[in-house]
Amino acid sequence: MSTQFEVAVVGAGPIGLAAALLLAKRAGIAPDRIVVLDRRIPAPADIRTLPVDLRVFALSRASEKILRAADAWQDIAAVRASPYERMQVWHADVPPHGGDALVFDAAEIGERDLGVIAENSVLQAALLAAARRAGVRLAQGELEALERERGALVLRTADARIGARLVIGADGAQSRVRELAGLFARRTDYGQLAVVAMVGTAKPHQHTAWQRFLGDGTLAFLPLADGLSSIVWSVPTARAEKLLVAAPHDFERQLEQDFDSALGAVRLESERLRFPLWRLSAEHYVSERIALVGDAAHVVHPLAGQGANLGLLDAAALADVLAGAGAEDIGAERILRRYERWRRSENEMMSAAIDAFDRLLARGSGRVAELAQRAMPWVGRSGAAKRAFMERAMGLAGELPAAAR
Repeated sequence: MSTQFEVAVVGAGPIGLAAALLLAKRAGIAPDRIVVLDRRIPAPADIRTLPVDLRVFALSRASEKILRAADAWQDIAAVRASPYERMQVWHADVPPHGGDALVFDAAEIGERDLGVIAENSVLQAALLAAARRAGVRLAQGELEALERERGALVLRTADARIGARLVIGADGAQSRVRELAGLFARRTDYGQLAVVAMVGTAKPHQHTAWQRFLGDGTLAFLPLADGLSSIVWSVPTARAEKLLVAAPHDFERQLEQDFDSALGAVRLESERLRFPLWRLSAEHYVSERIALVGDAAHVVHPLAGQGANLGLLDAAALADVLAGAGAEDIGAERILRRYERWRRSENEMMSAAIDAFDRLLARGSGRVAELAQRAMPWVGRSGAAKRAFMERAMGLAGELPAAAR
């Protein structure tokens, strides 16, 4: 098969599908001139019957707006989505419910919630349904080669030859597009694994996202719609490996201890998954006829829950840039550099802040870390500082693309 398109998006995860839909709805590119390529394209399915996915995202207000613009939010909100109204953060040296714990409340800034917890599979299914409704083309196959022709790139799979004026790499941290395009990425291993599972708690989660800085990592409890919580327990690899194979009773005991019994006794309600943690930043997000979005361009530590949100902002910003290209070639490097300058600065700033939280609050020792830990109660007592933190986390501050405003 040989087909020519305006845009080929490699990666049918939430970021790639959102990019395709926003290009169709915001950048004036005909949907049937956009193709999304992935090694596996799920068949149409009733989103309400999807099995529970242990991988969840904390979606910001900006992400909600972007997903509305992509015509996917209604389906996401209808399936096990859980708004959270507060976030409570504390260091291992202070009690979880004392005055030194940081509490962020949506009501303080006049918002209905701080964000929504949603499953990865639900996001993907809702965006796939929106793509099919819009008429975006979907192609199944594994990218084997990327070749340049006059005015286009050619993507080769075992069964197809797909030409496009622009190729968007949305194929994750191990991006094949990034590799084939020769775009270098710096990677730093955190020496940690994130242990992910669903648990029940003796006390209700109160529609609150809870996070404790442990001294050797971070533990987050994210509230789910059925009263359970999704945990993301980021600790040194050797300890994580032991937790993954521990008997359920021993796992629950260690989890409750690390959580300082903030919600009482815990019980394991699912299998346990592992995710290696690293920081990644592509030196360049673009080259001629190539643009990287999401984890293909940058990976951050999960302690702030910003990975998916940054990727969706990438997709929306790229759509804005291409919408403003007018009659110019959308694959021209001078056009794509506008996207890179915009998003690389925003992403690097967020990545540096998250890295500092990990080094100073989650795992820090020494004088500087002690000062950072002592500053947490001050932030809690400063209305202006709390507002600034909440607005940045919710995507209400910074240089925002049109779909996020």
